[in-house]
Amino acid sequence: MIFGIRIITDDLDRLVGFYERVTGAQAARPTPFFAELRLETGLLAIASPATVAMLGEHAPRPRSNDTVLIEFLVTDADAEFARLRDHLHDIVQEPATMPWGNRSAVFRDPDGNTVNLFSRPNG
Repeated sequence: MIFGIRIITDDLDRLVGFYERVTGAQAARPTPFFAELRLETGLLAIASPATVAMLGEHAPRPRSNDTVLIEFLVTDADAEFARLRDHLHDIVQEPATMPWGNRSAVFRDPDGNTVNLFSRPNG
């Protein structure tokens, strides 16, 4: 089983570029309205509303998420945050140590989705 997340957006190119920068992966673009980043531990898909239109009124809406964090486990949250900092426009939390020991940096992607880069103590 492979784990995946799909983000629905009105600006596919912008969001694909953002997540290519965050992950360092190149997105596959099989259609103009869908992209997929194949990561070591799962898939991150980015798609236009057309990909969920058949769900009608129950379809996910772009820029409406306020309940899910998109999390990436990285070796060094501070270094990854420093690498991305100039490209981030909405920083929620600079790198900080959480009460449970993880080092975490939180920001929002261009659509307002919350992203957490975190590293665990001792690698």
